[in-house]
Amino acid sequence: MPMIRLTAPSGSLTERGRTTVQRDLATVLLRWEGAPDTAFFRAQAWSYLVEPPEGAQTTAEDDAPRFLVEVTVPEGALSGRRRAGLVEEVTTTVLTAAGLTAEDAFRVWVLVHEQPDGTWGAGGAVIRFADLTALAQRGEERRADA
Repeated sequence: MPMIRLTAPSGSLTERGRTTVQRDLATVLLRWEGAPDTAFFRAQAWSYLVEPPEGAQTTAEDDAPRFLVEVTVPEGALSGRRRAGLVEEVTTTVLTAAGLTAEDAFRVWVLVHEQPDGTWGAGGAVIRFADLTALAQRGEERRADA
């Protein structure tokens, strides 16, 4: 049940990047979370693009666009290694979508929010990390049997 939100100033993404970045980020998130590549889990990986108007974001130094990526995952879904890999690949994905290079990496900030177990609800019920793990395991078993 991961969620990812990119805040990118209006006009800061390339035309192609704007059309692909949300699905690209959701795919990256699922891969680093270790979720199976199934229609069910892809449908649960929500991705948002927020584009404040030009001039709504600045720094004390300049007006070059900065990008904020907020990732919300169930607590326990990411090890330290997975979190580091996620941050690195998300940063690269955003830079590519904006037509920027690795030299601009500090213009992309990634905040990982881990939702405490028992505080995530969907479908009218509380969803626990153990529930998601069991769903993922059943999905992997079904793929192995196919």
